[in-house]
Amino acid sequence: MAPGPKTGPALFLGLELATDQLRASIVDESLELVGVECVDFDTELPEYQTQGGIFTTPGDAYTTPIDMWVKALDFLLEKLTRNHDLTRIKSIGGCAQHALVWWKSTPIPSFPALDPRLPFHSQLPPNTFSLPNTPVAQDTSAHTHALALEALLGGPDLMAARVGTCANASLLAAQLLRVRESWTSDVWSRTGKIQLASQFLASMVVGEWVNMGESEACATGMWVHVGAGAQGAPGLGRWDEGVLEIVGGSREEGRRIRTWLGDVEVAGGRKSAHISRYLCERYGFEADTIVTPFTSDYLSSYLSLCPSPGDAVLSFGPMDTLLTPAQHYLPTRLYSLFPHPAQDASEKRRYIAMLSSRNADVPRALVRDMYTKSWSAFDRLVAIVPPGGSIGLDDKLFSFWLLQGDSYPLSHVKGIYRFETGIKVNEFRDLRANPRCLLESQVLSFRFRWSRMIATGVLGSNINRSRGNVAQTPGPTSPQGQNPRSNIASSLGLSFDPYDYSPLPARILVTGAAANFPSVANLAGDVFNAPVFMPSTQVDSAQVVPHRNAPAAGFPGRASLGGAYFARWIWGKERSSAIGGSSTGRGLGGFEEEIRRLHGKRWVASGGNPLRTNVNAPLGGNGGSGANSGTSTPYGHRSGLGSTVFVEEEEEEVEEMERAGGILASSVFAGGFADRDLGRDISRMRTLTGSTLDTVTSSGSIGVPSTAFTTPDLNAGAGSPGAGAVVPQTTTLTPVTAMPTSDAEAQIGLAKVAEADVDAFMTYAAIVPEYCRLEGMLCKSLV
Repeated sequence: MAPGPKTGPALFLGLELATDQLRASIVDESLELVGVECVDFDTELPEYQTQGGIFTTPGDAYTTPIDMWVKALDFLLEKLTRNHDLTRIKSIGGCAQHALVWWKSTPIPSFPALDPRLPFHSQLPPNTFSLPNTPVAQDTSAHTHALALEALLGGPDLMAARVGTCANASLLAAQLLRVRESWTSDVWSRTGKIQLASQFLASMVVGEWVNMGESEACATGMWVHVGAGAQGAPGLGRWDEGVLEIVGGSREEGRRIRTWLGDVEVAGGRKSAHISRYLCERYGFEADTIVTPFTSDYLSSYLSLCPSPGDAVLSFGPMDTLLTPAQHYLPTRLYSLFPHPAQDASEKRRYIAMLSSRNADVPRALVRDMYTKSWSAFDRLVAIVPPGGSIGLDDKLFSFWLLQGDSYPLSHVKGIYRFETGIKVNEFRDLRANPRCLLESQVLSFRFRWSRMIATGVLGSNINRSRGNVAQTPGPTSPQGQNPRSNIASSLGLSFDPYDYSPLPARILVTGAAANFPSVANLAGDVFNAPVFMPSTQVDSAQVVPHRNAPAAGFPGRASLGGAYFARWIWGKERSSAIGGSSTGRGLGGFEEEIRRLHGKRWVASGGNPLRTNVNAPLGGNGGSGANSGTSTPYGHRSGLGSTVFVEEEEEEVEEMERAGGILASSVFAGGFADRDLGRDISRMRTLTGSTLDTVTSSGSIGVPSTAFTTPDLNAGAGSPGAGAVVPQTTTLTPVTAMPTSDAEAQIGLAKVAEADVDAFMTYAAIVPEYCRLEGMLCKSLV
């Protein structure tokens, strides 16, 4: 990349410590993208021999070397120095994956002093850390410890009421408990401090210990948040001494953990510190460069999208998550709840509610390897199979791929379960139904859990979802004064009416590699009856590499963009306060309001030009979002794809793959779809992009399930096909492209990729009761 200009206006840097890469995004004052850099762990640091940035071992353990992060930061800063004028960086924000860093007691209580003549990794060797390889977010080895902690606290309801969340393997409390009980005692005894990965990254930038933010403290399972409606003033949260004592095994060890954790920064709307002297002298940053509070990657991605009340941010990845704005702090076992990471202490407290599922990329990759061998065939099978796996109304198919310990209500369920006509079966008669049934199960789970979450009132009662006010439009009442909708719900055995879409999100904002599949984007819109929007950065990146969670070269990561946006917001507030008092007096409101204002200002000044989505990146042959070509996007129908083809053509391609050994022998489909069963889909035209782009093949290895989308090369490290095995032919995955998008969405960098379809929604609404019944049976161990 050619070096950027050495003089000019202020720039803002966002850092993201992801599972497979360390990324940086640079924006200017108007939030226009001006720089992108990254360090890929597998390819640029091959000496660590990671795959997708992690080590996998038999069982549920996923770890990563801390020393690799340190060395990657050196490499990233060197790239930034070569290609950009770092004296223009006025503020730095950042985020990181959910992981722990275990420091030895030797550098405590002060952060290690660093010599600017030497890089980080030569001064912080691996023996600086008491646990050199730390578990990452995908790790579920602490799941049983989380359940044990939940039981000691009285069950999921009492635990959620006490510390704001129930058991899950990512809890810091569960990780600590596992290390104390399962690892050698010297790891525990040599530890002097523990930090979340985001704190660790921020401390490296600041050069001193940085406190944990309250948003992340609420995800530890040890923090008591005091909401506005609770006794005492907001912001008086504390570490729960009882939980610390359980985790430590004694009161003394509990106090020791308290010192490891340090204090918690409650106010996220102010600067954390200034950049370290080390970085100024070695890399040329200015001494007055602001460093903002760092947060977790999923919250930073959420910030980059600026969701409105009533929106849902659905992220597909190693863990699928659904996040939405919440007005109240009402913790229950149904969801996780975090204080908004970007708000002033003077603001009315805002929150983010999250639903999550660990059984995400891994089951999708396994189904691909078992039934299709390529993402292209996977996407086509999802498209041609009818909703519910069958054209009939009473013979729908359901599957639950619960390969890893998940959170409530499936915390005690593990295995693969399939149901035909309500009866558990080992395999579907028609194997082609597996990809669609898996995706339907994953999306329907969020649909069901959303309806249960909204009934608690946590999202507020006055949210306009563009479908009428939920609280003010209860629907017609019967002469007896009863609501017919409640009668419908009762008759179906549910607490909500599955045919009522007014409480559902007004928009679905999707991220993650799975959302690049047209079938997945359409499915999300159908299940929620809402338009689906994707960041234009991802739409254009998907034209180059459609099957990876990591962005293509030259494209920014959403979490790093969120850090850069946060840095810009904090810098604006600090500058306004320094110039003339209150920042609110100069028009700076809350984070989302200010980011939308800056986007709108840039939109008007540029004459309606879309945001730049990449820096010197190769673009594919598809229309993408149209943000970089300067020409009109070849908009299509429904899923926003180019040329229109019939399903018969796709069925022929699938049959060709069968003959080549790509799926399975035709004999196994006896009793499956007849020609008439496909009639409904044959009559419906589905659109596909007329792309000439040859993307990297995503076929997995024979007999060895691939790692998930986060693997940089899905063929890397794959086992050789066995004797007589037929290797599938290379196929191309055709990603989504943008549909016509309103200015309101386009100016903040969103592109519509799927429309709402009320007919399809009603089809899924009819499936919801049976899905809920089967899931309830699994939770009660009745099957």
